[in-house]
Amino acid sequence: MKKIIISGFGGQGVLSLGKFISYSAIEQNLNTSWLPSYGPEMRGGTANCSVIYSDEEIAAPVIDRPDILIVFNEPSLDKFEASVKEGGIIISNSDIVHKKPTRKDVTHYEIPVDTLASAINKRGANVYMLGVLLPVFGDITEESAVQAVEHVFEAKPKVIPSNIECLKAGIAYMKNLMK
Repeated sequence: MKKIIISGFGGQGVLSLGKFISYSAIEQNLNTSWLPSYGPEMRGGTANCSVIYSDEEIAAPVIDRPDILIVFNEPSLDKFEASVKEGGIIISNSDIVHKKPTRKDVTHYEIPVDTLASAINKRGANVYMLGVLLPVFGDITEESAVQAVEHVFEAKPKVIPSNIECLKAGIAYMKNLMK
């Protein structure tokens, strides 16, 4: 079972990233839950979502102690850092998050997601982050993630190729970083 919290400002693709993870898990016949949370102002306000996936039944969609925290802004790091389980992982978008976690019992990866994704697709940061996550998860396949991207963007087929390119670039970046 993986428990993930994704947080940032509205408009950064936080909720969509959660959907991509959930759809990827569904493609592998895993159980999943996706629970969004956002302020009334939407774009520019705070947004986060909780994603759980497992080969077992998921009793509740609420996460107290995430295995993985993905932060797209500094207020998200401030809010959720303490909740990450001991030995967990924090991944931050270092283009925006310049602080480092204060905890020493977690692994922290700083990824300049906006910069790296914009070279391919200026709106592809969340899909690039999905690619970054696949080697971290270790159990969601690239094929499942590609199918999830195709599903989410089926009404906008012209954006699928550049988003799949972002996904693959994120996978390659993270595999190289984890060597």
